[in-house]
Amino acid sequence: MRPNLKKPLAVFDIESTGVIVGKDRIIELFILRIDPDQSEHEFHALLNPGIPIPPETTEIHGIKDEDVADKPFFKDITGKLQQFLENCDLAGYNSNKFDVPLLVEEFFRAGVDFDYSKRKFVDIMGIFHKMEPRNLRAAYQFYCDKDIINAHTAEADTRATWEIFQAQLSRYENREVIDDKGEKSVPIVNDIDALSVFSKTNRNADLVGHIAYNKDGIEIFNFGKYKGTPVQDVFTKEPSYYDWMMKSQFPESTKRLISQIKLRNFNQGNVKLS
Repeated sequence: MRPNLKKPLAVFDIESTGVIVGKDRIIELFILRIDPDQSEHEFHALLNPGIPIPPETTEIHGIKDEDVADKPFFKDITGKLQQFLENCDLAGYNSNKFDVPLLVEEFFRAGVDFDYSKRKFVDIMGIFHKMEPRNLRAAYQFYCDKDIINAHTAEADTRATWEIFQAQLSRYENREVIDDKGEKSVPIVNDIDALSVFSKTNRNADLVGHIAYNKDGIEIFNFGKYKGTPVQDVFTKEPSYYDWMMKSQFPESTKRLISQIKLRNFNQGNVKLS
């Protein structure tokens, strides 16, 4: 079913140098504009971001610095792009969190006052998550075809979780999956070590995610002004940052981890212990 449109709808996706809206840049932009008469129009641009493309993002989208070295900058296409998006509402997958903010940010950086106040935003991921909930009750219904009796009591939720786990093993064992890179694997095997690895959805170094691992397995800050920077580098350059964290309301598990990192850094001769 195609949507009823009063205004053009621009469905779009962005490939970028990273995921920090205030810092990263657009490398590739594709827009499919559907007009109220249901006619479709395309806009595609490869862009020189003006900053190096990190290897870890190249691994995701395959675009290297040399691929865009001779391409226009975002500011060079703003005229055509603004005209293409005139009076459009915007749609994408996870677009409200990332694609829309980055697109608007690029316009502002280029000195273009892109007015988004009268546009509607449709996030397809939001529809997916609300219509296909990912909570315990929905999982129990999906895998076990049951509703939880006495939901949100510890015993009922625990027993439902255990039943779901067993149903997942039965449903997915030996099923082949294809990841975002097109690589095939059979991730569900009856082995706790393997399931532990597969079920991880983050690269947190501490329990709550204040500290994460980068692609090289080095602890980095996952918040604040040093987000993405190795913890040991910050403690070397600004020792007071460690003291601030230890005196602030961070979880004890986080404080123990940064203390281990600081001690390791001290043993390597990179930082003094206060």
